[in-house]
Amino acid sequence: MTSTDLTNWLKTYGQAWETRNPDAAAALFTEDAAYYETPFGSPEKGRVGIRKYWDSATRNQRDIKFSSQVIVVTNGTGVARWWVEFTGESTGVRVKLDGIFLLDFDETGLCRELREWWHRVELPQEQ
Repeated sequence: MTSTDLTNWLKTYGQAWETRNPDAAAALFTEDAAYYETPFGSPEKGRVGIRKYWDSATRNQRDIKFSSQVIVVTNGTGVARWWVEFTGESTGVRVKLDGIFLLDFDETGLCRELREWWHRVELPQEQ
């Protein structure tokens, strides 16, 4: 895993989020991957669990814009900062998440484990 590989992985992850495509998101992970939405909670397990999580998590999100920046990559582990903004369809509230990923990859470039830390802010309504 190189910095370029991680940049490309994050780009694909962001596209999956922006298009609310749980199949594309799940395809980025190994069959037995662990996906921690919060660093100390129970993980979603495997592609099936990750797909189910992604389907539920993005269902109410609209106008999604994802960005990321690689911080470091070493020995198959990557750290990246990410930002996403979206509008909640049911509330009309614009939300910004600002977070960090800790990612562990296998030799083929699929993610074995993802842990995320993030902060949520509701953005002011436009007048």
